[in-house]
Amino acid sequence: MRVDAGLSKLLGLSRSAVASLAESGDVLVDGNPAGKSDRLAAGAWLEVTLPPAQQPLQVVAVPVEGLRILHQDDDIVVVDKPIGVAVHPSPGWEGPTVVGGLAAAGVRIATSGAAERQGVVHRLDAGTTGVMVVAKSEHAYSVLKRAFKERTVDKRYHAVVQGHPDPSRGTIDAPIDRHPRHDYKFAVVTGGKPSITHYETVEAFRAASLVDVKLETGRTHQIRVHFAAIKHPCVGDLTYGADPVLAQRLAITRQWLHARSLSFEHPSGGWATFESQYTADLQHALDELRDQDG
Repeated sequence: MRVDAGLSKLLGLSRSAVASLAESGDVLVDGNPAGKSDRLAAGAWLEVTLPPAQQPLQVVAVPVEGLRILHQDDDIVVVDKPIGVAVHPSPGWEGPTVVGGLAAAGVRIATSGAAERQGVVHRLDAGTTGVMVVAKSEHAYSVLKRAFKERTVDKRYHAVVQGHPDPSRGTIDAPIDRHPRHDYKFAVVTGGKPSITHYETVEAFRAASLVDVKLETGRTHQIRVHFAAIKHPCVGDLTYGADPVLAQRLAITRQWLHARSLSFEHPSGGWATFESQYTADLQHALDELRDQDG
């Protein structure tokens, strides 16, 4: 195997992290520095010098502009997440977070989970807007984590995708895992995690379609990856092959993807549904598509 692929599996690091180690001369094979694309031979002596451990991630209470609380009770807090906000701190992310914004607003959330994502039961990409729920009580954390795992939560998204999916209503069933060459992306790959996306076209335009999406599974970038795989990427999603000319024409600088509604069994009983309206940039792009067709 290549050095980057072999060490990634052996040490549980990303391939890009292993490549950085190799570039720094911290990977030796039989005493000689090895490049990321060199081959690992059976019987060779392998030495890897790992960097010092990073400091634990911490939640910093900082107000988040545009973060709206849609509902709050003793068990849960439901928020409308704005663009450019991550759900919780992660390595390399220095921007605002939902948990930091809630802390700044004086909202106490569950202490279950890793320190930097306590109370978090599901996530949205930083560039994806819309409705999400955070657990406030330990009981709610357990109930909601189980509900997401058992797929009893109804997660509805709206997306504007390029072209016209055929059929106009269908299911994309294709396994997803990290992209074999680009560590920051995901892709449909053989042997990936089972991933199922249901969709239905709501409105068709000359260059794009507004689709209602129901996720059966919740893989990272699932909607973006699945629609890119069928050659209908989300409008504005340049990472996954969207047309930059169309994105510029619609004045959109991120993927047109919005978590529209979230429905689940409330931890205290009863079925609960919460909805989020389109953000200004998404609404503007939609209006432009309608005007251009008119």
